[in-house]
Order: sequence, then structure tokens, then C-alpha cells
Amino acid sequence: MNKSHNKASRAARNAKKANKREKLTENEAVELTSSSERAGFIRRLAAMIYDTLVAVAVGMCAAMVVIVTLIVLLSNGILDLQGYEQPAELIQASTGYKLLIQVWVGLWVVGFFLWFWKRGGQTLGMRAWRLRIFSTVDAPMTWPRLLIRLVASLGGLGTLLVLFDFKHKQSLQDRLAQTQVLKLTKESNDHKSW
Repeated sequence: MNKSHNKASRAARNAKKANKREKLTENEAVELTSSSERAGFIRRLAAMIYDTLVAVAVGMCAAMVVIVTLIVLLSNGILDLQGYEQPAELIQASTGYKLLIQVWVGLWVVGFFLWFWKRGGQTLGMRAWRLRIFSTVDAPMTWPRLLIRLVASLGGLGTLLVLFDFKHKQSLQDRLAQTQVLKLTKESNDHKSW
């Protein structure tokens, strides 16, 4: 009985803390959007290069996990070698296994961007260059909106629109997902809620 009471009270405290963090984030967002300027192309490009390096590392780790798993399953006879002597030969020759690896890696890379955007409005590269995503409408940053933003970025090509949009400095992904990327001060870039 005592353990269940402790779990319930701990869960209630955690919920209150999370709610408080959300409210602080909303209040900070209103303050920041009114006082911050939108990020220019060079700063966005620097953050994209940084994030590309991190995304490649995430993809390599994800690929390693799935490839090692496949090799173990094939070597132990759990999956059929289909007449090949070595698991690596089958993996290289099989379109299905290659597709599985590519989809797995793609999901991890997409998850990297979406998780960081949803969690704090910044990826690691954006945090290093003091950039953060904010909504331009009075609506929460939902997973579908963030997915639209990711797809509309066209692998970074959507950011080229910032070069031509002198007045608003908005990329294609910002326009379609109704977001904006703001340049933060050092103080506002400090994330206690992470």
C-alpha cells in the first residue's frame, strides 16, 4: 500500500513539474518571439552542417545495430542464408535486407530531428548556434507539424528561400509548418528543462 502511494505521489509531483516547465516555456516563447530576430542563412547553414554530422553518426550507429543483429540471426540459423556461405554476402545481395537497413536508419535520423524539435525546439546544431524553432500561430508544436517541417526542408534545400526572403527570413519549411527560427541570446539558450 505504501509503495503504491509513493508511486502515485511521485507521479503527481512529476506531472506538476512537467506542467510548470510547459508554462514557463510558453511564457518564454512569447517573450522571445517579441524580442528576438529571425535567423539568417549563414547561421542556419552552420547549424545544418553541425546537425548533418550528428545525423550521420546516429545513422551509422543505427546501421551497425541492425547489421550486427542480422548477422547474428543469419549465423545462428534463425534466418535462412538462402544458399550463401556468409551472412554479409546475403545482406549485400538481398534487396529486402538493404531496404530494411535503409528504412531503419532513415527512421532513426528522422526521429533524431523530430525528438529534439519536439523536446526543446532545437537540435544539437541549433543549440550550438543559438537557434530555436517557435510557432508563428497560436497552436502547439505537434508531431504532424514537425513532420511537415522536416519533409518540407527537402534535405536542407528549403532553407535556400531565406536568401531571397530579405524581409521575413523564412524558409520553405517555416512557411509550410507555420514556424520561425529565432536567434537566441546566450541567456535564453540555456535549457534547464532538458
